[in-house]
Amino acid sequence: MTKQIADFKLVGKQDFGRSVLLRLQAGQALPDIQPGQFVQVRVDNSPSTYLRRPISIHDVDFQKNEIDLLVQQVGEGTRHLAQTATDTFISMVLPLGNGFTVPEVGEKALLVGGGIGIAPLFYFAKVLKERGMNPTLLLGGKTETDLLRLVDYQQLGETFVTTEDGSSGEKGFVSMHSVWSKRQFDKIYVCGPKPMMKAVAKLAAEKDAWCEVSLENLMACGLGACLCCVEDTVEGHVCVCKEGPVFNTRRLKW
Repeated sequence: MTKQIADFKLVGKQDFGRSVLLRLQAGQALPDIQPGQFVQVRVDNSPSTYLRRPISIHDVDFQKNEIDLLVQQVGEGTRHLAQTATDTFISMVLPLGNGFTVPEVGEKALLVGGGIGIAPLFYFAKVLKERGMNPTLLLGGKTETDLLRLVDYQQLGETFVTTEDGSSGEKGFVSMHSVWSKRQFDKIYVCGPKPMMKAVAKLAAEKDAWCEVSLENLMACGLGACLCCVEDTVEGHVCVCKEGPVFNTRRLKW
Protein backbone atom coordinates (compact mmCIF):
# COMPACT_ATOMS: atom_id res chain seq x y z
CA MET A 1 0.00 0.00 0.00
CA THR A 2 1.32 3.44 -0.97
CA LYS A 3 2.56 5.56 1.92
CA GLN A 4 3.14 9.30 2.05
CA ILE A 5 5.29 11.64 4.09
CA ALA A 6 3.59 14.97 3.67
CA ASP A 7 2.87 18.28 5.36
CA PHE A 8 -0.79 18.74 6.25
CA LYS A 9 -2.31 22.12 7.03
CA LEU A 10 -4.30 22.32 10.26
CA VAL A 11 -7.56 23.83 9.02
CA GLY A 12 -9.82 23.23 12.01
CA LYS A 13 -9.91 22.34 15.70
CA GLN A 14 -12.65 21.29 18.10
CA ASP A 15 -11.82 21.27 21.80
CA PHE A 16 -13.29 18.57 24.05
CA GLY A 17 -11.24 19.43 27.13
CA ARG A 18 -8.74 16.65 27.60
CA SER A 19 -9.09 15.71 23.92
CA VAL A 20 -9.12 17.74 20.72
CA LEU A 21 -10.27 17.05 17.18
CA LEU A 22 -7.73 18.18 14.57
CA ARG A 23 -8.75 18.56 10.92
CA LEU A 24 -5.76 18.39 8.60
CA GLN A 25 -5.75 19.05 4.87
CA ALA A 26 -3.24 17.69 2.38
CA GLY A 27 -2.00 19.64 -0.62
CA GLN A 28 -2.35 16.52 -2.78
CA ALA A 29 -4.67 13.57 -3.23
CA LEU A 30 -4.80 11.23 -0.26
CA PRO A 31 -3.70 7.61 -0.65
CA ASP A 32 -6.13 4.78 -0.02
CA ILE A 33 -6.85 4.64 3.73
CA GLN A 34 -8.50 1.70 5.48
CA PRO A 35 -10.46 2.01 8.74
CA GLY A 36 -8.19 1.12 11.65
CA GLN A 37 -4.97 2.43 10.12
CA PHE A 38 -2.93 5.17 11.78
CA VAL A 39 -0.51 8.03 11.13
CA GLN A 40 2.83 8.98 12.64
CA VAL A 41 2.80 12.69 13.49
CA ARG A 42 5.89 14.85 13.93
CA VAL A 43 5.52 17.16 16.92
CA ASP A 44 7.41 20.41 16.38
CA ASN A 45 8.42 22.89 19.10
CA SER A 46 8.43 20.22 21.81
CA PRO A 47 12.02 19.92 23.12
CA SER A 48 11.56 16.52 24.73
CA THR A 49 9.51 14.93 21.92
CA TYR A 50 12.06 13.29 19.64
CA LEU A 51 9.90 10.70 17.91
CA ARG A 52 6.73 10.93 15.87
CA ARG A 53 3.54 10.08 17.72
CA PRO A 54 1.14 7.36 16.46
CA ILE A 55 -2.46 8.58 16.19
CA SER A 56 -5.38 6.54 14.86
CA ILE A 57 -7.26 7.96 11.89
CA HIS A 58 -10.63 9.23 13.10
CA ASP A 59 -12.20 10.25 9.79
CA VAL A 60 -11.30 10.85 6.13
CA ASP A 61 -12.79 13.13 3.47
CA PHE A 62 -11.22 12.17 0.15
CA GLN A 63 -13.01 14.95 -1.75
CA LYS A 64 -11.44 17.65 0.43
CA ASN A 65 -8.19 15.70 1.05
CA GLU A 66 -8.82 16.00 4.79
CA ILE A 67 -8.05 13.72 7.71
CA ASP A 68 -9.44 14.06 11.23
CA LEU A 69 -7.42 13.02 14.27
CA LEU A 70 -8.97 12.74 17.72
CA VAL A 71 -6.04 13.40 20.05
CA GLN A 72 -6.07 12.78 23.79
CA GLN A 73 -3.56 14.86 25.75
CA VAL A 74 -1.60 12.31 27.78
CA GLY A 75 1.99 13.61 27.56
CA GLU A 76 4.08 16.52 26.38
CA GLY A 77 3.98 15.42 22.75
CA THR A 78 0.20 15.16 22.50
CA ARG A 79 -0.24 18.36 24.55
CA HIS A 80 1.92 20.29 22.08
CA LEU A 81 0.04 18.72 19.19
CA ALA A 82 -3.33 19.69 20.68
CA GLN A 83 -2.12 23.28 21.17
CA THR A 84 -0.99 23.68 17.55
CA ALA A 85 -2.40 26.83 15.99
CA THR A 86 -4.63 26.62 12.92
CA ASP A 87 -2.92 27.21 9.56
CA THR A 88 0.20 25.50 10.93
CA PHE A 89 1.66 22.67 8.83
CA ILE A 90 2.11 19.27 10.47
CA SER A 91 4.24 16.48 9.00
CA MET A 92 2.65 13.02 8.90
CA VAL A 93 3.54 9.56 7.62
CA LEU A 94 0.48 7.63 6.40
CA PRO A 95 -1.30 5.32 6.15
CA LEU A 96 0.39 2.83 8.47
CA GLY A 97 -0.53 -0.61 9.74
CA ASN A 98 -3.35 -2.97 8.83
CA GLY A 99 -6.95 -2.00 9.44
CA PHE A 100 -10.19 -3.74 10.30
CA THR A 101 -11.60 -6.56 8.21
CA VAL A 102 -14.75 -5.25 6.55
CA PRO A 103 -17.70 -7.58 7.18
CA GLU A 104 -19.63 -9.17 4.37
CA VAL A 105 -22.92 -7.61 3.32
CA GLY A 106 -25.64 -8.98 5.57
CA GLU A 107 -23.36 -9.72 8.51
CA LYS A 108 -24.20 -8.02 11.79
CA ALA A 109 -21.26 -5.96 13.08
CA LEU A 110 -20.77 -4.62 16.61
CA LEU A 111 -18.18 -1.86 17.11
CA VAL A 112 -17.06 -1.51 20.75
CA GLY A 113 -15.02 1.46 21.94
CA GLY A 114 -13.82 2.59 25.34
CA GLY A 115 -12.43 6.05 26.13
CA ILE A 116 -10.27 7.44 23.33
CA GLY A 117 -10.51 3.97 21.77
CA ILE A 118 -13.70 5.16 20.11
CA ALA A 119 -11.55 7.24 17.72
CA PRO A 120 -10.92 4.73 14.88
CA LEU A 121 -14.47 3.39 15.04
CA PHE A 122 -15.97 6.59 13.61
CA TYR A 123 -14.38 6.20 10.17
CA PHE A 124 -15.07 2.46 10.26
CA ALA A 125 -18.77 2.98 10.98
CA LYS A 126 -18.92 5.64 8.29
CA VAL A 127 -17.44 3.28 5.69
CA LEU A 128 -19.85 0.52 6.67
CA LYS A 129 -22.84 2.85 6.39
CA GLU A 130 -21.67 4.05 2.96
CA ARG A 131 -21.60 0.39 1.89
CA GLY A 132 -25.20 -0.09 2.91
CA MET A 133 -24.56 -1.81 6.23
CA ASN A 134 -26.06 -0.92 9.59
CA PRO A 135 -23.40 -1.30 12.29
CA THR A 136 -24.23 -1.30 15.98
CA LEU A 137 -21.98 0.73 18.26
CA LEU A 138 -21.30 0.22 21.96
CA LEU A 139 -19.35 3.11 23.52
CA GLY A 140 -18.12 3.43 27.07
CA GLY A 141 -16.44 5.98 29.32
CA LYS A 142 -15.88 6.74 32.97
CA THR A 143 -18.43 9.53 32.83
CA GLU A 144 -20.74 11.27 30.35
CA THR A 145 -18.09 13.82 29.31
CA ASP A 146 -15.88 10.98 28.03
CA LEU A 147 -18.43 10.14 25.32
CA LEU A 148 -17.01 12.41 22.63
CA ARG A 149 -19.10 13.21 19.54
CA LEU A 150 -21.86 10.90 20.72
CA VAL A 151 -24.53 12.56 18.52
CA ASP A 152 -22.30 12.08 15.45
CA TYR A 153 -21.77 8.40 16.24
CA GLN A 154 -25.52 7.96 16.60
CA GLN A 155 -25.94 9.12 13.00
CA LEU A 156 -23.84 6.17 11.81
CA GLY A 157 -25.68 3.32 13.52
CA GLU A 158 -27.68 2.21 16.53
CA THR A 159 -25.58 3.31 19.50
CA PHE A 160 -25.53 1.97 23.04
CA VAL A 161 -23.67 3.60 25.92
CA THR A 162 -22.18 2.70 29.27
CA THR A 163 -20.55 4.92 31.89
CA GLU A 164 -18.83 3.78 35.07
CA ASP A 165 -20.68 6.38 37.16
CA GLY A 166 -24.04 5.89 35.46
CA SER A 167 -24.22 9.48 34.20
CA SER A 168 -25.21 8.26 30.71
CA GLY A 169 -26.55 4.98 29.40
CA GLU A 170 -26.19 1.85 31.50
CA LYS A 171 -23.94 1.94 34.55
CA GLY A 172 -20.84 -0.22 34.33
CA PHE A 173 -18.40 -1.37 31.64
CA VAL A 174 -19.08 -2.10 27.97
CA SER A 175 -18.65 -5.81 28.72
CA MET A 176 -21.61 -5.57 31.12
CA HIS A 177 -24.15 -3.94 28.78
CA SER A 178 -27.47 -5.70 28.30
CA VAL A 179 -27.05 -5.72 24.51
CA TRP A 180 -24.82 -8.80 24.90
CA SER A 181 -27.77 -10.85 26.13
CA LYS A 182 -30.28 -9.41 23.67
CA ARG A 183 -28.42 -9.46 20.34
CA GLN A 184 -26.25 -11.80 18.30
CA PHE A 185 -23.44 -10.43 16.14
CA ASP A 186 -21.40 -12.03 13.37
CA LYS A 187 -18.34 -9.83 13.82
CA ILE A 188 -17.14 -7.81 16.81
CA TYR A 189 -14.55 -5.02 16.59
CA VAL A 190 -12.94 -3.49 19.67
CA CYS A 191 -10.62 -0.61 20.57
CA GLY A 192 -9.82 0.80 24.00
CA PRO A 193 -7.86 0.02 27.16
CA LYS A 194 -6.35 -3.49 27.10
CA PRO A 195 -8.36 -4.77 30.12
CA MET A 196 -11.55 -3.71 28.36
CA MET A 197 -10.52 -5.36 25.09
CA LYS A 198 -9.62 -8.57 26.93
CA ALA A 199 -13.03 -8.59 28.64
CA VAL A 200 -14.86 -8.16 25.35
CA ALA A 201 -12.62 -10.75 23.66
CA LYS A 202 -13.53 -13.21 26.42
CA LEU A 203 -17.23 -12.51 25.84
CA ALA A 204 -16.78 -13.05 22.11
CA ALA A 205 -14.99 -16.35 22.72
CA GLU A 206 -17.79 -17.54 25.00
CA LYS A 207 -20.24 -16.79 22.21
CA ASP A 208 -17.91 -18.37 19.63
CA ALA A 209 -17.97 -15.01 17.81
CA TRP A 210 -15.35 -13.66 15.40
CA CYS A 211 -13.52 -10.72 17.01
CA GLU A 212 -10.85 -8.17 16.09
CA VAL A 213 -9.12 -5.75 18.45
CA SER A 214 -6.99 -2.69 17.73
CA LEU A 215 -3.94 -2.71 20.01
CA GLU A 216 -2.41 0.47 21.39
CA ASN A 217 1.13 -0.70 22.21
CA LEU A 218 3.80 1.96 22.54
CA MET A 219 5.23 2.72 19.10
CA ALA A 220 8.28 4.61 17.90
CA CYS A 221 9.03 4.13 14.20
CA GLY A 222 5.64 2.89 12.97
CA LEU A 223 7.37 0.70 10.37
CA GLY A 224 8.44 -2.39 12.29
CA ALA A 225 12.12 -1.47 12.55
CA CYS A 226 12.61 -0.48 16.21
CA LEU A 227 10.83 -3.48 17.84
CA CYS A 228 9.26 -1.14 20.41
CA CYS A 229 5.68 -2.39 20.00
CA VAL A 230 6.17 -6.17 20.02
CA GLU A 231 3.19 -8.35 20.94
CA ASP A 232 3.27 -12.07 21.70
CA THR A 233 1.01 -14.09 19.39
CA VAL A 234 0.43 -17.76 18.67
CA GLU A 235 2.84 -17.34 15.73
CA GLY A 236 5.53 -15.68 17.86
CA HIS A 237 6.45 -12.07 18.59
CA VAL A 238 5.30 -9.53 15.99
CA CYS A 239 5.41 -5.74 15.66
CA VAL A 240 1.99 -4.21 16.25
CA CYS A 241 2.71 -1.25 13.98
CA LYS A 242 3.40 -3.50 11.00
CA GLU A 243 1.32 -6.65 11.61
CA GLY A 244 -1.48 -4.71 13.32
CA PRO A 245 -2.63 -2.62 15.00
CA VAL A 246 -5.71 -4.73 14.29
CA PHE A 247 -5.53 -8.42 15.23
CA ASN A 248 -8.01 -11.26 15.29
CA THR A 249 -8.20 -12.27 18.95
CA ARG A 250 -7.49 -15.89 18.04
CA ARG A 251 -3.94 -14.79 17.14
CA LEU A 252 -3.26 -13.24 20.55
CA LYS A 253 -2.05 -15.05 23.66
CA TRP A 254 -4.78 -13.60 25.84
